[in-house]
Formats: sequence, C-alpha cells, structure tokens
Amino acid sequence: MTERSEGTGKHSTVGHEADEGGHMTDPISQGVPADAMARLAELRPGAPGSLFTSDLSVNEFLLVREAGFRPLGLVLGSSIYHVGIQVGRWSKNMELDQLSGAMYHARELAMTRMEAEADQLGADGIVGVRLRVEFRDFGSDIAEFIAIGTAVKADDTSQNWRNNKNQPFTSDLNGQDFWTLIQAGYAPLGMVMGTCVYHVAHRRLGSVLGSMGQNVEIPEFTQALYDARELAMSRMQAEGQALHAEGVVGVYLDQFHHQWGGHTMEFFAIGTAVRPLRADHVIAKPQMVLGLDR
Repeated sequence: MTERSEGTGKHSTVGHEADEGGHMTDPISQGVPADAMARLAELRPGAPGSLFTSDLSVNEFLLVREAGFRPLGLVLGSSIYHVGIQVGRWSKNMELDQLSGAMYHARELAMTRMEAEADQLGADGIVGVRLRVEFRDFGSDIAEFIAIGTAVKADDTSQNWRNNKNQPFTSDLNGQDFWTLIQAGYAPLGMVMGTCVYHVAHRRLGSVLGSMGQNVEIPEFTQALYDARELAMSRMQAEGQALHAEGVVGVYLDQFHHQWGGHTMEFFAIGTAVRPLRADHVIAKPQMVLGLDR
C-alpha cells in the first residue's frame, strides 16, 4: 500500500478516525491487513490460556502490572508513503507546507492503524509507543512510517481510561515513567505531535565574506531554526488542547534531514498529553539507590 502526498500542508488535530459515537471505525477500512486481524484474534485477551505479546522490558512489564494494567498484545501501524517534491527559494527562509503535511499525514496513518489494532483487542491504552521513519529502496522519496507499542487493559473497570474521543490512550513513556505518572494521580490521554519541514535560506556571498574570520551570530540561520521549532511546538500544543489535557510531559524536539539535502530539514515535537485523576497528588519521595551493575 502506497500513500501519496496530497500536498495540502494542513495539519489536523488528533485526526484519528472515529465514527459519530466516538468509536473507532472498522480496522480493515483503515488499512489494517487481514493477517494482522488474524494475529490479534489468536491472542484472545481475557480467555483462559490466552497469550500476550509485548516489547516492554521485564522491569517495565512488572511496573505496568503494578500500576494496575495488564498487557494484551503488541500492536503496530505502518504506512509506506510517497513524499512529494517542493522546492524552496534559494535565499528565503520558508516552511515547505506540502512536505510538512505529508510527514504529518503519514505518521497519523501509522498511529491510527496502531490504535485500531488496540481497539480490536479491547484495550484501554497503548504504552511504550515508538515512532520511526525509514526510507526504503523502493524509491528515493518513499518512506515507511511505523508506530509500535503494547496495548494494555486496566484491572479497575470502574475508571474510564480512554480519552475524550473514546479512543485508547497512547503514551511514549517507558514503564517506569508510566508507573510514576499513575502513582502521582495523572493519566495519559494520548501522544501529541507537531511537525514542520523548513527550508533554511542560503547566505549571499556578501554576507559570507562579511562574517569570515569573525565570531558573530548568523541571524538568518538563527531565525529559521527558531521559527521552525516554534511551529512544531505550537502544533503539538494544539493537539494537547484538542484532548483537553492539563499538560504535555516527556516532550522532546528532534530534527531530521531525511533525504532533502543540507538546507531542508524536518523539525518534530512529540510528547504525552496528561490529565489529573484526582485533585490531590501524592508524589513519592526520592530514595537513594545503590546500583550493583558493573
């Protein structure tokens, strides 16, 4: 399955597919293959002798269980996407909105399919989510966008752990951070992200010669990278607001050149939106631990 960039440059806010009642639509219609549906059916969550799969480490698995959740199965989503071409002006700092839209849409497709698999298992959420972009040998502009994590179900069925769109929560927090978050009285709502593909202007010859041999700021470069990061951050914040989150934790900013050359790069912001479970928050006191690892 190959998705082509539509070149709109528009960014949805938490644009995962759901019907009017807030339930996830049919996984097959969202691009989840029949083989994936067969694999999920074999897991039989809750049935006697059922098996779970997980990419959590042993420590993470035990802490997730201690937090009151049990793993149901490994879930993933994938989209092989043709990223179109957009050329920036040589001497102008500018966002390449068509490429921004393509990178955003491709990740959303992968995330939505992962969530559809989790919904098929009856999961309350997905922990330890990882997003990857891998350019393939099918062509210079073809990349696979992958989302993978462990679907989990809460032992306490009296609490609604899904987000305000009735979708399983997603979180890129590791098992330790997830346990700490729950213990402190917070719950994840979903992973929120923002992206911006930006063309950084080339310097004119006079500007290059004027700063040669000097310690001096290059304002055009500073402003370009500053603007691009701010755009990515603001889009991530908009997704958090759409989920009615109190805040976003575990945020990290990254940048990728992919295969666009030295003056075009993607700025990517991602984190986990959270909400309070109760008014009072109990924060565990730090303890001194002496590690025995070599």
